[in-house]
Amino acid sequence: MALEIERRFLVAGDGWREHVRWSRNLQQGYLAGSADGLTLRVRSDGTGAAWLTLKYPARGIARHEFEYSIPAPDADALLARSERRVLQQRYGLNLPDGDWVLDVFAAENAPLVIAEVELESEQAAVAIPPWCSCEITGIGAFSNAALAQRPFQLWQPEEQRPWLLNLATK
Repeated sequence: MALEIERRFLVAGDGWREHVRWSRNLQQGYLAGSADGLTLRVRSDGTGAAWLTLKYPARGIARHEFEYSIPAPDADALLARSERRVLQQRYGLNLPDGDWVLDVFAAENAPLVIAEVELESEQAAVAIPPWCSCEITGIGAFSNAALAQRPFQLWQPEEQRPWLLNLATK
């Protein structure tokens, strides 16, 4: 059984750009989600690569994750049936201490930029880059599944303000 252990951060500025190794456009559709954290997602990168992913909580910041490659036509059919979606440009970053990616969200989730680092263990040491403004690990409203259901631009101004201020002061 695969475990996903990751930490997530809001990003301020563009200091991350010097670390980019690759990028791709992602479209994610959420087919199922529940209050206990179970999600079923379809993801396509627009080049013919697509995945079906099931996630559910394990312990702490770890989640069980089952991910399978699927044919692009299947992904397209599932995306067409998913009412909740997230669009983002994903960048792979060349940074130490884990597998780093950064998502620049589009459409109703702009202007969010979130960095994630996937770790071997919950206790793994991580050097946090200076452009990571604040940690959002475990804040459910910032999960991609939650952002698909309730995009950032639909948050009330008083909900957005603390996060946007944090980005502005970094």
